[in-house]
Amino acid sequence: MKWLSKILLKTLSYGLLAATMLGIGLGLYAVKLLPELPTIEQIRRAPLDRPLRIYNRDNQLIAEYGNERRTPITLDKIPPLLIDAVLAAEDARFYHHSGVDFLGILRAGWSNLLSKSRAQGASTITMQVARNFFLTPEKTYVRKFKEILLAFSMERALTKDEILELYLNKIFLGHRAYGFAVASQVYYGTALENLSVPEITMLAGLPKAPSRNNPISNPQRALERRDYVLKRLRELGKIDELSYHTARQAPITAKPRLTGVKEQAPYVAELVRQWMVERFGEAVYELGYRVDVTIRGEYQAHAEQALRKGLLDYDQRHGFRGALAHVNLEEHSPQSLTPVLRQFPSSRELQPAVVLQSGARSLTALTQEQRTIHIDWEHIRWAKTYETPNRTAPPPTTAAEVVGRGDIIYVAPLRAADTNANTNTNADIETSGWRLAQMPQVSGALVSLDPNSGAILALTGGFDYYLSKFNRATQALRQPGSNIKPFIYSAALAHGFTPSSLVSAAPIVTVDGLEGVWRPQNYSKKFFGPTRLRRALSLSLNLVSVRLLRAIGIDTTIAHLEKFGFDAEQLPRNLTLALGSIDITPLDLASKFAVFANGGKRVTPYLIARITDGEGNPVALPAELCVACPAQDARAQAQPEPVWQAPPHAILRAAEDEPEAEADPKRAISEQNAFLLSSMLQQVILSGTGRRAQALKRSDLSGKTGTTNNYQDAWFSGFNQDVVTTVFVGFDQPAHLGNRESGAGAALPIWIDYMRVVLKDFPERPRTPPPNITHEFINKNTGKLTTADDADRYLEYYLIGTEPNHRAPRRQDKQADSETLF
Repeated sequence: MKWLSKILLKTLSYGLLAATMLGIGLGLYAVKLLPELPTIEQIRRAPLDRPLRIYNRDNQLIAEYGNERRTPITLDKIPPLLIDAVLAAEDARFYHHSGVDFLGILRAGWSNLLSKSRAQGASTITMQVARNFFLTPEKTYVRKFKEILLAFSMERALTKDEILELYLNKIFLGHRAYGFAVASQVYYGTALENLSVPEITMLAGLPKAPSRNNPISNPQRALERRDYVLKRLRELGKIDELSYHTARQAPITAKPRLTGVKEQAPYVAELVRQWMVERFGEAVYELGYRVDVTIRGEYQAHAEQALRKGLLDYDQRHGFRGALAHVNLEEHSPQSLTPVLRQFPSSRELQPAVVLQSGARSLTALTQEQRTIHIDWEHIRWAKTYETPNRTAPPPTTAAEVVGRGDIIYVAPLRAADTNANTNTNADIETSGWRLAQMPQVSGALVSLDPNSGAILALTGGFDYYLSKFNRATQALRQPGSNIKPFIYSAALAHGFTPSSLVSAAPIVTVDGLEGVWRPQNYSKKFFGPTRLRRALSLSLNLVSVRLLRAIGIDTTIAHLEKFGFDAEQLPRNLTLALGSIDITPLDLASKFAVFANGGKRVTPYLIARITDGEGNPVALPAELCVACPAQDARAQAQPEPVWQAPPHAILRAAEDEPEAEADPKRAISEQNAFLLSSMLQQVILSGTGRRAQALKRSDLSGKTGTTNNYQDAWFSGFNQDVVTTVFVGFDQPAHLGNRESGAGAALPIWIDYMRVVLKDFPERPRTPPPNITHEFINKNTGKLTTADDADRYLEYYLIGTEPNHRAPRRQDKQADSETLF
């Protein structure tokens, strides 16, 4: 037996020596690795990546940028049952070990040795935090050793509660959700405190394998993991038997959600994102910046809706362009058509479908969601002329003449005005609610401002941001056409003309050394004799504008336009200026119309109301960026006062505190000039090219249509004292919009649809004449003074001292003039 004792003693000695040598080796290796690990201070200050979030004026989240969705939350705000569930599933001895569970490591190591893999990890919560914050996810023994060393360091630097709080905020839980606060919103659309027992245990089961155990992508595995967590909670005495069995019977209620993001202002959000990155760098995606913008949620939603509807209506007026493509249905099963259809982009309600059958009075189609739909002739007949490369066929009389079997088309649910019951009785076919559609090629923009402060209330730069990110509201330089005329008329009023001044609208021929002979015409191709300026502006008579510009002088007019913010270097120094031969963006044009709306003050549009950092502190901005702060309309909802201005192309400004008193922006024109022009622009709506806007039943609206040569650009800019809105419609590559597609026909309906919603927030307010304004009865034919009993009278406003001196012969009649304004 002595020899056996000697062998055992010798073996033990060698074992102790080997363990000592291993310990020394690991210690030396640890000394080598320690410089590569973060310091105690770095561990204490370890940041949580938080996305850039953008909120509208109604505190609705409209955009979120960053790789990780995260909303940090303190431990005391987390339901105790969730903490118990996470510890039960991930690390039941968390509050009792020193950061490393050695028994678990030995067990995992033995399992890996037997399986010749590295599948088992045995990471404690502390080790998981160390890995997620500071290490790579690779499964190597070196990384595991670093993880152990770092876990020890963290246990010395932080309390258990601090480590657990980091874990609950840091851990990845699938669908870009990091931390349990965001996961609760992503999967269940509610805050943590509102979750039920089965929902809490479902989330607690995610950290181990957020993809494999995901309730959305792998519900069966998710149920198994949830039930395991419930079992552990019951074993640990955290829930009773009844709660356990009740929770096990609960179905999965998780479904993907947008975490509160209102996807209704993508052009706005992109403007803000670009500016923030330019200003703060790529770190904005991680530091939790919050940007509050001036956009009103309801206004923005209706701006998007009005523009889309207007562009779709325009497109439908010009007929069907034909099928997108054709497939041989004999070569496809219904399921194999889905990837074919996905090659064609969708846009909200517009989606591609393939025609299964096309007959005389209807067609049947299959959508990419494998829905079979039925469309009646009533919702196909708009196709009008079916255009092909070689010919133009007569208007179709059957659905089969429009599209055939195998054609790929766009379809859309019926709009409210189109809905009608359908009598098809096939239970497998959706028998109501669909129409033939197509993606419009035309585009446009809508911009709406508070004219008193410059705050942007709504902005949309196209039909669909996800189809074209080009922002026509801020980037499209287009000719405004007759939208320039109010500024020309303003210059005329500032240099001796009055609203009743007579100017000839007869033909005119000019000769330019560069342009040659120029013969401008009125839109109607008709000529007029001497015409009062009010009437000429309401009818948008080109020849009067040209004569006005020639009378007051090009240099004088350009100097006047500079007061509105026009760049003199960009203005043509010839008579084409009178018809809008300049390039301008819709946003820029809206800001210039704001001068008339607010009584003559020049404002700079701004979008950002406030920026705060990840801790909720206002971001201090350099003083040199501060410019004349825009005014705050006392009638509008309170907004922070803008105190800095971004580069002009970004049209972004920020604000810090509520204004105590309204500032006075740079004055562009006199109150009297602004009042007279606004009253003349009211005539545009009362009896001129904008009279369709009378549908709004408001007496305080002013506006101006705009149409360029060859119908390439259509505009309408209109306002009252509270809101100014500009709408533009045109092709990205300038092209003929079609006969009669003027500003009144293409742009004004969009403006009306939008303003119908906005104006309900602003009670009707007649404009009050400023000091030094008088009024007189004027004969509409002569522009001279008359009396109240003249049948041809109307009431005109004047700057005191400019009213006519001579009276006109009057015609007594009980019939009042339809042009009477006030």
